[in-house]
Amino acid sequence: MGDVFARRKLLGMVSGGVLAQCCYAVAELGVADLLADGPRPVAELAAKCGADPLTLDRLLDDLTHFGLFRHDDVDGYALTSVGELLRADVPGSLRQAAIMHGAAVARSFAAITHTLRTGRPAFDEVHGQRFYDYVAEHPDIGDTFADAMGAAVGVPPVIAGYETLATAGLVIDVGGGDGGVLADILAAHPHLRGILLELPGAIRGARARLADAGLGDRAELVPGSFFDEVPGGGDVYVLARVLHNWTDEHAMVILRRVRQAMPAGARLVVLERFRSAAGGSVTTAMVDLLMLGLLDGRQRTEAEYVTLLQDAGFAVVGVRPPTGEPSDSLIEAVPR
Repeated sequence: MGDVFARRKLLGMVSGGVLAQCCYAVAELGVADLLADGPRPVAELAAKCGADPLTLDRLLDDLTHFGLFRHDDVDGYALTSVGELLRADVPGSLRQAAIMHGAAVARSFAAITHTLRTGRPAFDEVHGQRFYDYVAEHPDIGDTFADAMGAAVGVPPVIAGYETLATAGLVIDVGGGDGGVLADILAAHPHLRGILLELPGAIRGARARLADAGLGDRAELVPGSFFDEVPGGGDVYVLARVLHNWTDEHAMVILRRVRQAMPAGARLVVLERFRSAAGGSVTTAMVDLLMLGLLDGRQRTEAEYVTLLQDAGFAVVGVRPPTGEPSDSLIEAVPR
């Protein structure tokens, strides 16, 4: 029968997609949100979310064995601390991540053999267009993707200790997504102003996030593509988890656009998780797998990022390791 532990581990990996889709269904129907105030009977839950009561009962009962829900015959179903993260209104919510994986990622990875045979993202084959083109045409998916990425990876803690921010005046976040990194920087440094450059379809979430944080008057949102033009006049330019989404050729274009925009004395900060010679952390490997199926990019080693920057006309002046748990490293560079 082979090693029991090995069999269980592989079976867990093989069947992981089933659990992911169940989490997607629960998130999409808003079941966890219905349990925010405490336990409810399954009949009430089913009526509220539009599900078949017997089927929902089976699903939730099965998921109690995986730690998402609790159940008793008197009160019905309740959330565990794990299940709480499927609510939309809790800090660190992973609801959007569950929806993204179920709605977009799972379909792409069903065609992962296409990627292995051709070297091209499975997403392109499944959806008939590149990921960012698809997101531009489906704003709801784009918002879900931005929210999911912001919740899943958070703000890189290493940026908090970057002392150059203390003497800077203007920070420009290039491809800043939902504005999480810029919001964290502006909140920690009240003297700073910020500019966020993002595609028009993705900038809505950043506007709301910065406004909710009371930072709207210190942040300018510029719709546009970093392949075309990057705002000038910044003291610090930030590329946070941008380069890993792209091929070396595309990354080079982005870096050169940033370099063209930088005035004398400005600095570039690149925030990325490095792939080590041994492959890095499990989190790094998972991000690389997502790149494999969805995008043209990949996780790179520190040396590969340094080479990219040098080839784009930068001199690397420092590399800072992650702060705390495995997270992003910080590369500091200046134009040569």
